Amino acid sequence: MKRIDLAAYGVPEQVVRCVDVPDPGPPDAGEVVFDVVAFPINPADIAFCTGSYRLRPPLPATPGAECLGRVVATGAGVTHVKPGDHVINLQRENWVQRRRVRGDDVIAIPPAIPPRQAAMLRINPPTAQLLLSDVTPMHPGDWLIQNVANSAVGRLVIRLAKAQGLHTINVVRRDSLFAELQALGADHCIVDGPNLAERVAALAAAPIRLGIDAVCGPALARIASCVADGGAVVTYGAMSGGQPAIDRGDLMFRGLTLSGFMLGRFLGRRSLDEIRAIFADLGQQMLAGKLDAPVAAVYPIEQIAEAVAHAQREAKGGKILVAPNGMI
Repeated sequence: MKRIDLAAYGVPEQVVRCVDVPDPGPPDAGEVVFDVVAFPINPADIAFCTGSYRLRPPLPATPGAECLGRVVATGAGVTHVKPGDHVINLQRENWVQRRRVRGDDVIAIPPAIPPRQAAMLRINPPTAQLLLSDVTPMHPGDWLIQNVANSAVGRLVIRLAKAQGLHTINVVRRDSLFAELQALGADHCIVDGPNLAERVAALAAAPIRLGIDAVCGPALARIASCVADGGAVVTYGAMSGGQPAIDRGDLMFRGLTLSGFMLGRFLGRRSLDEIRAIFADLGQQMLAGKLDAPVAAVYPIEQIAEAVAHAQREAKGGKILVAPNGMI
């Protein structure tokens, strides 16, 4: 069986190794064994490889925040999934051909979801959903602004927001993305840069209640400057590598609230039944074609170094996937 290990923390494509390891064996009571159909390479996975992520386990370590699996066997007492079911795994270490996990860690999803899309169900769709639902109350007709709007999460925010009757202003780094995002339902698109607040004010038809940031540093401050007094700003990423920056006047005098988002923490507030319900809803939306994300390339597991390098390119046009048990 093949697994991806980190030999060291460093430049991702230089430290990932495809190694042969023993099969995990049959499931014990309460366990599930599944083959990994595909896994995406997310920014958090790249950060994990560099050693800059919040988790830094002893080496060798296996990356992988999400995957699509196909159940091979179930142990005694497992009734919510059966062999052949497609599942997502709530645990990490998914850059591997086969996993053996607790039954409660897998959630069945509709098998008709295209596998390339199903492989991306675990992280980005619930992130976008909970950014809209859990940070501050939002109602039909309300406005929000986000940066990195062309990312997988950003695109999902646009589509979920439109379905909920919310309006979006979408900040990107180049105007060539405008038509594509507007086709997804973006109300307005704008290029990031100086005087963002003044330019945004000319677009929004009502005060902006929510600002969503994935960059940190000065980019977060620019998003905050666009949010109306008493509004909320949330950051869920740090693509700049910088720390959150915000004018103290925005917090002290204008009454903005600033918070951080981590999916595991927000899901952790919910029961297992509630978590399953979230993914059931998102899975049905994905099955109906309402939620999807572009895929730029799919690699075999043996080409993990090439896949990781590709995932770090700018303007790659979509997510990079790896198919450990045959191409999808």
